[in-house]
Amino acid sequence: MILGKGYMEVKMFCCVALLLLMTGCSQSNFSHPQKTVTINAPAVELKQVQKKLLAQYQDWKGTSYELGGMSKQGVDCSGLMKLTFAQQFSIDMPRTTAGLAKKGKHIKRKQLRTGDLVFFKTGMKVRHVGIMVDNVQFFHASTSRGVMISRLDNVYWNSHYWQSRRVDL
Repeated sequence: MILGKGYMEVKMFCCVALLLLMTGCSQSNFSHPQKTVTINAPAVELKQVQKKLLAQYQDWKGTSYELGGMSKQGVDCSGLMKLTFAQQFSIDMPRTTAGLAKKGKHIKRKQLRTGDLVFFKTGMKVRHVGIMVDNVQFFHASTSRGVMISRLDNVYWNSHYWQSRRVDL
């Protein structure tokens, strides 16, 4: 069978996408002391959390992805979460996805709300993290498109969903 040019382009695209996903986010086991602030979350407070998250997103929107990065020159997913919690909520969070995946309390996917962390398994040992801005959308540092908002019901993110965690804001 002779394969067309389009098939080879699709195959190349898939290989490149897989390579980018395998680079993932920082997984260091280094951790920092944590601070937790507890607030009940009625709708009014969730709107305030959402307002802060959207302001953070606007400030970082389009910043390129850089493994281990924590600046406007480049940031990775866990670095973006650490910066977001520090800058918007004055909460010190772990620097790595592995550390973030242990913070707060585990919640079911159907319980997700604004401010919850969502985690994805994007490779054998690669994890990715974002933060919900509403019940469907989350913001994160994408390896391919930088800081952006994505939908949890997107085919890719839906199939790679791993867990959710709620940190008291």
